[in-house]
Amino acid sequence: MLTFEEKLAIIESFPQLTRNDVSLKRINFHYEESLHDKKTVVYHLHPNGNGFVFAAFLKGYQKDDKGYVNIRDFSEDQLRTVIEASINSLSVKRELAPQNASTPEQVEETWIDKKGNTLLLQQEDALFNVYHGMNLEASFESYVEAEQYLLDEEFTRQ
Repeated sequence: MLTFEEKLAIIESFPQLTRNDVSLKRINFHYEESLHDKKTVVYHLHPNGNGFVFAAFLKGYQKDDKGYVNIRDFSEDQLRTVIEASINSLSVKRELAPQNASTPEQVEETWIDKKGNTLLLQQEDALFNVYHGMNLEASFESYVEAEQYLLDEEFTRQ
C-alpha cells in the first residue's frame, strides 16, 4: 500500500487538478475544467492512506453509491490510471438518451435482478434517476450511463 505522502505526490503530479484542504486533515482535488457538475476527482484523501477517486463514468471499478472508488490499496500504476481516466471522463460531455423507440422522450422503466430486487429508472428533466422504492439509488446525465450502471449491477429491463 502506498503511503499518504506517496499518494499525495502522485496526485499532485497531475497539473489539471487543484488542491483543496478540507476538515480532519483530508484533501480534495478538483478538476475545474470538468464539463459536468462534478468537479471533484480525488475525495477525502486522508493521512491514514484512505481516499476516493470519482469513477462513475468508468467501467471495471467497484464504486460506492456516489460513483467513487476507494484507493486505499491501489498501486502507483492503478492510482495514476484511475485518476487519468477520471479526468478524461469529466472532459467529455455525455450524450443524452437518443430519442427512438427504445428510449422514449420520458423514460420510466422497471429493472429486476436475479434475487427479485426491483429498481425504477426514471427520466426527470435532464437526469436519469434510479430509485429503490422511494429512495434515490443513483443519478446519471444520460440514459446510456444509467443503463450501463443497471447492467453492471446485474439488473435486466422488464
